[in-house]
Amino acid sequence: MAVSSVQTTKKPLWLKVKLPTHKNYFYVSQLLKKHNLHTICQSARCPNISECWAHKTATFLILGGTCTRACAFCAVSKGEPSPPPKGEAERVAEAISDMDLHYVVITSVTRDDLPDGGASQFASTLKAVRQQNPGIRVEVLIPDFNGDAEALKTVIAAAPDVVNHNIEAPENIYPLINRPIQNYRRSLKILEKAKELGATTKSGLMIGLGEKKQDIFQTFADLKAVSCDLLTIGQYLQPSRLNAPTRKYYTPEEFVELKKIALKCGFSEVESGPLVRSSYGAHGMYKQLKRTY
Repeated sequence: MAVSSVQTTKKPLWLKVKLPTHKNYFYVSQLLKKHNLHTICQSARCPNISECWAHKTATFLILGGTCTRACAFCAVSKGEPSPPPKGEAERVAEAISDMDLHYVVITSVTRDDLPDGGASQFASTLKAVRQQNPGIRVEVLIPDFNGDAEALKTVIAAAPDVVNHNIEAPENIYPLINRPIQNYRRSLKILEKAKELGATTKSGLMIGLGEKKQDIFQTFADLKAVSCDLLTIGQYLQPSRLNAPTRKYYTPEEFVELKKIALKCGFSEVESGPLVRSSYGAHGMYKQLKRTY
């Protein structure tokens, strides 16, 4: 099915996003410009940017701002990227120090043009961040590295506290978002291998792309079959008229129910809500996981 340029479902009145007004929002904005850094908050048009930046948190986007893939749900720029930015790891570390963060999420664009998919840049960024910010906890939100187990080992050897890789959508939805259907199983294998290598694992699921409830439940089961620890569930919001349309808006009550079901499936912690994204409430999820253990 081709991506429609028309949003098929009207956005409900209760789904409102805060406008940026807090002074910390503008502080973070200027800080990122100073260090010449990207964030997924900006690149993916995250609806929580005002809230998160007001609390002086951000999800850093490494390896530049251009993705080599063209997933139909994503607002990140797509095309032929430039070489990895020089000094990026050190600039990320400095920005984190300036923001006085104790927990940080680092993600990247997908770089199929690089031999290791950018895994070595994740590792060097982790090293730089920890050198400048002793005691910090680091969560990495990684691409699939084309299923390359050695690339994954490179990242995990740098000892991230959480390895996050988003499944994104149920398997049957992949053709609707311009993803080869076999990539669903590849993502599950990435999570399974990360767990085998000793990582705490996490994944994220968007809903509202045309899936049925049973498809969501099957995704829960697939993620638990590879021992995924943490899960986020959020409402898909069409970022532009060129992206895949939103087919359904789930109510806050439905998200509460999905959280209950996911927890019964065995996830250690679940964040579920209309505006939840893969790094939303990440520190709280990590702390709750450690209390559980």
